Amino acid sequence: MTAASPSPSPVTVLEPPGTDRAEAPLVLDTAPARTLGFRDQFALWANLGISLIGFTSAATVLGQPGSELSFTASVVAIVAGTVIGTAMLGVAALIGTRTGAPAMAVLRGLFGTRLSYLPTVLNILQCLGWGVYELIVIAWGAQTVAGTQGWRWLFVLLAGALTTALTIWPLGSIAALRKYVAIAVGVAMVYFTVQLGRQGWPDPGAGNWHGFLKATDAIIAVSISFVPLAADYTRHSRTGRASFWGTFSGYTVAQVWCYLLGLIALLQSHGNADNLLDSFAGVAAGWAFLLVLVLREADQSFANVYSTAMSVHNLFPRVDRRLLTGGIGLLVTALALQIKEFTDSYYAFLGLIGSVFVPLLAVLAVDFFLGRGRRGWDLGQQAPARPLMLLPWALGFAVYQFLAPTAVAGWWTGFWTGLQTAVHFTPQQWSSASLLSFLVAGLATLAVIRLPWLAERA
Repeated sequence: MTAASPSPSPVTVLEPPGTDRAEAPLVLDTAPARTLGFRDQFALWANLGISLIGFTSAATVLGQPGSELSFTASVVAIVAGTVIGTAMLGVAALIGTRTGAPAMAVLRGLFGTRLSYLPTVLNILQCLGWGVYELIVIAWGAQTVAGTQGWRWLFVLLAGALTTALTIWPLGSIAALRKYVAIAVGVAMVYFTVQLGRQGWPDPGAGNWHGFLKATDAIIAVSISFVPLAADYTRHSRTGRASFWGTFSGYTVAQVWCYLLGLIALLQSHGNADNLLDSFAGVAAGWAFLLVLVLREADQSFANVYSTAMSVHNLFPRVDRRLLTGGIGLLVTALALQIKEFTDSYYAFLGLIGSVFVPLLAVLAVDFFLGRGRRGWDLGQQAPARPLMLLPWALGFAVYQFLAPTAVAGWWTGFWTGLQTAVHFTPQQWSSASLLSFLVAGLATLAVIRLPWLAERA
């Protein structure tokens, strides 16, 4: 038995100008329109899998100058990490389709309504941060295309306006991505692949596989970062099969392609990520195709702003979605105008929040498919608290930080490295924080729901 959406009622239809497509509900307790098929979701997740951030993030795979992975090892890490991480993303997408609820409202069934507010607040902070960062990246890309260091404020305002408009009619925006944007992005990616590929690239780490699992872990984390957003969109899927395979195939193909192209451009830029976009703009007619990718980046900011609103809906279920997305769009635009770049500590903070959702997915999946979710979760406003389910989540988070402490603050890193010293543990090449924390959290959840003396309390 699958879980029910929060107090479903007949679908509220909001139609964007010039279309006859049902739109997303305005409040939480309205049942979602089931309009998205495989192609819609493939296009959505393929577009989300390609980003300007993804190009520059190839540096996390290649490694530090002087200790770079070989090109072969980097490619294998990209493919393996993407397949593993996107399979996890597909599970979250499937749960969203079966429940018909937004991602944070799904957690009402796992933790109870009030306890679900904890991951909800964390996700709001994460989505706001990434929303601001995306507008900064769009402005940077636009400046590269225009060949200027000025007009940043104008590019931020335009990106913020486009982002906010997309969130007003999210299902219509997804349809537009499938019909128009995905084709233009595909053409641009093919063009850059041919142009950059014909130039060749060096292999400074030839033969080196040292750090392979660390690079794979970084790629897994990128895919996992969309887990707390997935159900916001796949709740509108017609079938679970279309939801899972549309998400998995679209995101896998796109992210692998994006990171491989970013890796080639990075090697051609001698490992300098700051000059990476210049490699794209430097090819013949590169500015035109780069402009396509800059404009496409708005779907990343769209996803973050819209999912922030969906998370807020878990806290305030009766507030009109359009008011939330409009207000949040204005907020991230105002912040992006003030913030020109993030500090290392803020990047670490976003990484810390991201590490929360790897073990959380394990707890969610095990309880949904093997535990109480099989009988039907209560996703209503009064869903009872299940505090025992916090235990495997916390255990998985602790394992993640023990293996790979996030450098969010000196005392935080010091605590976990001190604990490593106390138990005489040195992180090894095989100690993948993502995979091991997922495994520990999943096994702990299985123990909670299977052991009779724990199950009756869960």
